[in-house]
Amino acid sequence: MDLWETQVIFLVPFICLLIYNIIYTFVKIKDLRANFITHLQDLYPIEEVHSFFQITAKHFLNYSRTDIVLNLEEVLSKEQVQDFQDTLHRLERQEPIQYILGSTEFYELPFDVTPDTLIPRLETEELVAWIIEDCKSRVNNFQLIDIGTGSGCIAISLAKHLITARVTAYDISQGAIAVAKKNAFQNDVNVLFKEVNILEISKLAPTFDVIVSNPPYVRELEKEEMNPNVLDNEPHTALFVSDTDPLIFYRKIGELAFDNLSIGGSLFFEINQYLSKETKQLLQKIGFTDVIVRKDIFDNDRMIKATK
Repeated sequence: MDLWETQVIFLVPFICLLIYNIIYTFVKIKDLRANFITHLQDLYPIEEVHSFFQITAKHFLNYSRTDIVLNLEEVLSKEQVQDFQDTLHRLERQEPIQYILGSTEFYELPFDVTPDTLIPRLETEELVAWIIEDCKSRVNNFQLIDIGTGSGCIAISLAKHLITARVTAYDISQGAIAVAKKNAFQNDVNVLFKEVNILEISKLAPTFDVIVSNPPYVRELEKEEMNPNVLDNEPHTALFVSDTDPLIFYRKIGELAFDNLSIGGSLFFEINQYLSKETKQLLQKIGFTDVIVRKDIFDNDRMIKATK
């Protein structure tokens, strides 16, 4: 190897570093947005790609959608560009954006999420809104429990908006309980969290005035309808039930509720849109007479309320 070749080999790392610095010194917000679209448009609907970019910009830059439009020519730092690039690469692997960033928003409140917890859905916000409206007239210190709390999004949102409620939350997952406790702290609410397998208990204590649950309800046969970013990342124990007994949690919680609700108390469920009729019949068989099914914004049967 002659001297020239040795010098070239020696200079290669420095040349690469120089090119890297030049490239990352002049990257604008509009360039990053274009990069997201180029790399993700074949994996996700284009509206979702734009949403990913907006969520990322909000997380790293604290920019709203309007801020992004007004600052497209802004040049970002190398560190900021790297944050966007790291997020993009993980999105290419179809990881959920909420797990990548470690947080999401639910009912206008911030929540940490991890692979121990489901990612809160828009439809569940509608369930929370229904409960808040229904409970406005309840007296001080009424007892409310959220069964299968996950990130705590339902329990914490209710505790935040129903200040006269005393809120308890159960979950089978120790990891989920840890996340939910952290979320309660950052949202400045008091919720009593307990690690409980609801299928293994025979009584709820104390008597509750409101019981709510968003239990596992997706049948195994429905997996083919789901996106890989859900199937490959979110906890299956919080999502799926067997095809042979898909209402197992509704039956158990319904029976507990019928025995442990106060007179005039209410049971709320998020439900499988394909099993609304069966769920209503199940609750009526248990003994509930006033059972109401409500649709979500996508016109799917998604929520149910039963009154004792």
